[in-house]
Amino acid sequence: MVSRNTVLKKINEWLQPENFQDYAPNGLQVEGRETVSVIVSGVTASQALIDAAVERNADMILVHHGYFWKGEDQTIRGMKKNRIKQLLDNDINLVAYHLPLDDHPEYGNNRQLADILGIQNPRPMGGLVWQGELPESMTSEKLGLHLARTLHRQPLHVGSGPEHIRTVAWCTGAAQGFINVAIEAGLDAYISGEISEPTTHTARESGIHYFAAGHHATERYGVQALGEALAQTFGVKHQFIDCDNPV
Repeated sequence: MVSRNTVLKKINEWLQPENFQDYAPNGLQVEGRETVSVIVSGVTASQALIDAAVERNADMILVHHGYFWKGEDQTIRGMKKNRIKQLLDNDINLVAYHLPLDDHPEYGNNRQLADILGIQNPRPMGGLVWQGELPESMTSEKLGLHLARTLHRQPLHVGSGPEHIRTVAWCTGAAQGFINVAIEAGLDAYISGEISEPTTHTARESGIHYFAAGHHATERYGVQALGEALAQTFGVKHQFIDCDNPV
């Protein structure tokens, strides 16, 4: 068992959220009990994740996507009321880190995705985009199959880049707009979570392969790594709950 504030202090020491201008508050979003012995992590603080955390007697829920986003309706009613009420009724802390968790060189979503996909020499390009090399040259079909097998989700492939793909850039989640970073660097392919209508034309007309591998699917791994690091540091229990999301 460890104090909630000790856990938060350690996460903030690792992720340094003060260095980011984010779309939602990073850190403690809903206050629960003062001590922590069981942490449940997940991608998004959905009702399904809260239900699973209650079943496991969790003291803290650690997520990438929390609440109180910029531009969000500030009233607490309906779905938001139900979620927050269950957290308060069960005295569970909700802790969320968005961009700091994408960016971290060890626990971050981008670094963790590189490890999962076996990308060699992963490194930041500037901003949130990373680059590296595939372990071997792959056709677009083979890379798509590799993504599907590894992430358990069929990616969407568009564009017309080189026949053999070796150099790639990536950014997890809704990062389709960063495709231009990969194009300007002359890379063979770009991978992100989501795709939007203009991305297809950009990829086709710029000679690059683009893979939309799923917002949820690409962002499963950072929060798991962070949760495991906390478990090892403080001797608490940690369990990742994957609430399926096809997007």
